[in-house]
Amino acid sequence: MRRRVARWARAEWGPLYAAVRGPLVRRRWRAVPMTLAAVCLTSVLQLVQNRPWGYRPVQDLGAVRAADPLWLALLRTPLSLFVPALDLPVRGALAQLLLVFGLAEICLGRRRTLAVAYVATFAGTLYARAAVALDTLPATDAQVIDTGPSAAVVGLAVYLGRHCRAYVTTAAVAAAIVVEVVLKNNLAGQEHLAAMAAVAVLCTARSPAKRARGRVDLRLRRGARPATTHPQSPNNRSTHPH
Repeated sequence: MRRRVARWARAEWGPLYAAVRGPLVRRRWRAVPMTLAAVCLTSVLQLVQNRPWGYRPVQDLGAVRAADPLWLALLRTPLSLFVPALDLPVRGALAQLLLVFGLAEICLGRRRTLAVAYVATFAGTLYARAAVALDTLPATDAQVIDTGPSAAVVGLAVYLGRHCRAYVTTAAVAAAIVVEVVLKNNLAGQEHLAAMAAVAVLCTARSPAKRARGRVDLRLRRGARPATTHPQSPNNRSTHPH
């Protein structure tokens, strides 16, 4: 039984462990500068928004509501990812950022990590507006302040699991979100579902291009070269009697 569990763990998390271990051993915290910057920014915004003089500036720059004009919501969304929700402990947000963003930064790179994080965040933001407009969410949810990294973390966890072929872990994350919505059908849970769906579409759209690149790389590793045509040598030209 233990051997089966060990084999399963190696198959599930082995590629992720192999990808992360080397950079962390060689560079330690320097391997995740973007993640550290995100953790520091979130910490600073948490401190500022809990001061009498800082709450309003943080809200003006990073608070998103479904009732806001779309252009304003989209303008605030990038910073809203790093503004912790006031009704949740900030330690949870910092732990999510450190773990999931750190793994993603090493495995996916900074640009793809940010791209996936913002796709998930934008999907959640746009879903909230659509749900309120279609009356699938109560009108009072339009005034709910929607901040924090949770949607981005969910999206990155799904994308990273798919990228590292940790399919059981990916399914567990998806099941946890579904259970959250069933037990507590609130705006945050539904936004997490929207973020997860958007990243799933992103993974599906990326798969054909990834498979095509894999076939090209395989041909190159095997030494395949494209066929070329050479001009016929004068000495090999056929002659015809006149």
